[in-house]
Amino acid sequence: MRGVRLDSIHAALNGVLPSDIRVRELSPALPEFHARFSSTGKIYHYKIYNDIIMDPFQRRWAYHSTYRLNAAAMREGARYFVGQHDFTSFVNASNSDHPRSPVKHIIRFDVIELGALIQLEVEGSGFLYRQVRNMVALLLQIGKEAVPPDIVPMVLAARDRKELAKYTVGAPPHGLCLMSVKYNEELLEPPSGCRATSFGRHHTISKCKLPFY
Repeated sequence: MRGVRLDSIHAALNGVLPSDIRVRELSPALPEFHARFSSTGKIYHYKIYNDIIMDPFQRRWAYHSTYRLNAAAMREGARYFVGQHDFTSFVNASNSDHPRSPVKHIIRFDVIELGALIQLEVEGSGFLYRQVRNMVALLLQIGKEAVPPDIVPMVLAARDRKELAKYTVGAPPHGLCLMSVKYNEELLEPPSGCRATSFGRHHTISKCKLPFY
């Protein structure tokens, strides 16, 4: 075992990551902290570019729908997701070694119109595998007026993924972005004697050392 400075780890991480991914801040954590399973909530955004001609600057980050969507109907449908529900109908099978409860609490599900861009913002206690993309897919069908907004509680009540498959397939992945992950504050406190470190003009680098195997 030998000590390695946090700034050395920080530099090494950014040295091997692709150029479009950067670690902006690095901090030591308590042994019981887990980036995934310690989470108390997440916020996702899904962008839909709703126009005949796609904005080339949005093509990698937004799903292109040439069909004029009824945002008001989508907003009405999204409200049915808010609250605590069993989302079995909206989960895809995964190879996870950690079975998760299908019951999740959705805090908010907003449908925001920004010109040709429709931004769906969903915040919840946690999400199942592909749950967000499957919820978005059903809202897209509602926006196309292929199904009514009150189809949402019917699909939820079925607790069967095959029920959703009657109306839609999952929305494409490139419109989805994880915006924020929430944790209990006490888990974010670094061990005694250690401070967060970050590269950048307005940040300082700590001299804390971590055990390295």
